Amino acid sequence: MGGVTPASLAPILLVLGDEELLATRAVTEAVAKVRSVDPEVDVREYQASALTVGEIAEMLSPSLFGGRRLLILRSGQDARKDLVAALLAYAKNPDPEVQLLVLHLGGAKGKAFADGLRTAGATVVPAAKLKGHRDRVAFVRDEIRRAGGKCTDDAAEALIAAVGNDLRELAAACSQLVADTDGRISAETVSRYYRGRVEVTGFTVADATMVGDVPAALEALRWALHVGVDPVPIADALADGVRTVARVASAGRGNAYQLASSLGMPAWKIERAQRQGRGWTPEGLVRAMQVAAECNAAVKGGSDDRAYALERAVFSVAAARQGSAR
Repeated sequence: MGGVTPASLAPILLVLGDEELLATRAVTEAVAKVRSVDPEVDVREYQASALTVGEIAEMLSPSLFGGRRLLILRSGQDARKDLVAALLAYAKNPDPEVQLLVLHLGGAKGKAFADGLRTAGATVVPAAKLKGHRDRVAFVRDEIRRAGGKCTDDAAEALIAAVGNDLRELAAACSQLVADTDGRISAETVSRYYRGRVEVTGFTVADATMVGDVPAALEALRWALHVGVDPVPIADALADGVRTVARVASAGRGNAYQLASSLGMPAWKIERAQRQGRGWTPEGLVRAMQVAAECNAAVKGGSDDRAYALERAVFSVAAARQGSAR
C-alpha cells in the first residue's frame, strides 16, 4: 500500500456487479488502503434498505472530533428514493475526510442510483460475474500475477478445465499453484499438479485399479480422501468394479448393445468393463472379489485405519490381475 496518500483516496467508490468474490475483494482493498493512510479510521457498514436519511446525514456530516471515516453501504440497489436523493446530493460535494463505498448489484433495480453516482464522479470498481471464457482466462492470468507468478494463456485454459468456472476456487488454485511452484506456470505445470485431483470419486480409483495402474489408483485414492470423499463409497466402487468386470466376462464375447438387456446394464458400462477385463482370468477375478469383500468389511466394520485398508485392496486387486497376466 506504499504511496497511498489522503489525496489518492477516491471520495466515492461504486462497486458494481454481482460477483461476490470481486465485490468482497474490492471492500477489503478499500479498507486496507484507507487504513494505510489512517490506522484509526472509523469503518462502518450499513444495509441500504435499513438506512434512513437522518442517519446518513449524521454519518456524512463533518465530525466534531475529526478523523477519517469509511462508510460501506451494502445492497445499494435496495436504497429508498429519499436516501438515493440525499446520497446523490452529497456526492456532488463529498467531505474529503469521508470515503463512501456503495455496493450495487448492477442490474435494472436501483439503476438510477448507480448512474447518478457515476455521473457525480464516483470511481467505479467492476465486480460483474465473468460470462465469457476469455474473461476467465484473463482473470486467471491476473490472479497468478497478483500472487507473484507468471502464466501463459494455455496454462490459464488448463487450470479452468481442471478447476471449473467458480472464481473463488480459481483464485485459491492460482494462489496454491504459485506457492507450490517457482511461479512460472505453464500448461504442463497445471497438468502435472492437477493430474488425478479433479472430480475424484471412488469410481476413479476403481477404474485405475481394474486396469492395473497402481500409481494412478493410489494418487486418486489419496486425493479423494484428502478432499473428504468418504471411504465407504470408495470401497463400494471398487467392489462394483470387480463384480461388473466378472459379470461381463462370464457373459462371453458379444456386442455391448446385445448384452445390455441380458445383463441389465447400460451398453457404455459393458464396453468399459470389456476394456478393463482384458488380461484378467476367472481365477484372478475370484481373488479380486475376495479382496473387495475383505476391504468392504474392514471399511464398514470400523477398521482403525480405513485408508490403509483401501490402499492394501488397491495393491491386492492389481496383484490378482498381474497373476492373471502371468
